[in-house]
Amino acid sequence: MQDTRWDHALRVTGEGEGLVGHAGAVLLRKLADRAGLTAGLGPALARSGRFPLVDRGMALVSTAVAIVLGATSMNDISLLDHHAAVLGAGPSDTTVRRTLELADSRTLDKIARVRARVREHMWSLICARPAGFPWLRVAGKLLEGWLVIDMDATLVTAHSDKEGAAPTFKKGYGFHPLGTWLANTTESLAMLLRPGNAGSNTVADHIAVLAAAIRQIPAAFRSRLLVRVDGAGATHELIEHLLSLATRRRTVLFTAGWMITDADEQAIKLLPAAAWQAAVDQDGTVQQGRHVAEITHLMSRAAGWPQDLRWIVRRTRPSRRQLKKLTAFERATGWRYAIICTNIPAAGIGGVPGSHHAQFLDVLHRSHATVEDRVRTSKALGLRNLPSKTWTVNCGWVLASNIAADLSAWCRLLGLYDQDDLKDAEPETLRYRLWALPARLVRHARTRVLKISRTWPWTQAFLVCWQRLCALPAPA
Repeated sequence: MQDTRWDHALRVTGEGEGLVGHAGAVLLRKLADRAGLTAGLGPALARSGRFPLVDRGMALVSTAVAIVLGATSMNDISLLDHHAAVLGAGPSDTTVRRTLELADSRTLDKIARVRARVREHMWSLICARPAGFPWLRVAGKLLEGWLVIDMDATLVTAHSDKEGAAPTFKKGYGFHPLGTWLANTTESLAMLLRPGNAGSNTVADHIAVLAAAIRQIPAAFRSRLLVRVDGAGATHELIEHLLSLATRRRTVLFTAGWMITDADEQAIKLLPAAAWQAAVDQDGTVQQGRHVAEITHLMSRAAGWPQDLRWIVRRTRPSRRQLKKLTAFERATGWRYAIICTNIPAAGIGGVPGSHHAQFLDVLHRSHATVEDRVRTSKALGLRNLPSKTWTVNCGWVLASNIAADLSAWCRLLGLYDQDDLKDAEPETLRYRLWALPARLVRHARTRVLKISRTWPWTQAFLVCWQRLCALPAPA
């Protein structure tokens, strides 16, 4: 074996002093404090007659910070003990557990109100950025003024017996939380922890989570909402509820996946060849071998659904993995079909030219697939495993995970918006490049100085982010 001798005269000891690992924690904590989140959570978690040594709001924020840094259990809060000289004494794992145990329905409602107030302040700052608010661009068209809410459920495996854990539809064991994310900012608006055997199309859960998500949106931004949900949400009750959300002051549009039946396949069979148009990609370019068409006028099932709905069908050549799941009709035609249902009118979305076309509606719903990225982000931010055997503690952990997702999103939007390799980075990338950045703490003239290595590739990005977060105005 070749000996490179890199370790010649190298000795490793555990006697270093003034060293700070995961220095990125100061960015996250600074952001939470400047946003008013730390101060706001304290009263929401307070209990009459109890005077804890560690503020409960600080304990919850510290848990969220630890999750962003990579914590997967309550014991991992001990990482912040290493930052005591910078952040002050952190909570113990016992304090974290006691804080998460407070996550009953009444407390969760109080915390939701705090998060909504903080979010309103954060969005005002995001709008003031040079880049402004991040409106979505779909098929090359800007959806200015529209907030896009994505709904999806995911599975969290339980490796031991836990309260509420149950067999899942994928023959696993664990939990089946349902969440909502804002596609514009990637924030986690609301999430409902559910047993593993909770249904994918439970209407009451969808309505409750969507209502919680809308309450998180500042009132000034609620006038134009677009909700996207997969096929599990295409139920009479949910679609009727979505239609009922529209008022004179608020427009609510939606796209939903559709479970194809034999009657729908008969409607597809009636489509003339000229009705099929080439599908387009996210940037507006034509996709080869993929076609879309409007099928509303041929849908025999439309009579049983609310008026003014539209159905768009898409056909693609099946992959080898999909061949076993094709219906007899699909095998005969050689195509795989998918249908979406929407209430976007024939005139399209106001101010978005071309949004009435079937191609645009198809790509608009297909971009709902980015919710899988949000689910993966949530798994990387604490939801890969729920750490407690107690249901209430796990509800608190889900809340801390949602706060962690918001802190990560706000940090990118307010501190890293012009850093090309960080502004859209995944949690693992930020963890490697920014949060885990090493530093040394020194004291000089009654001042503490956190010194970042000048050779670290992202030192300048760290310093720019810190300066921007320090300059954020406090909430009124």
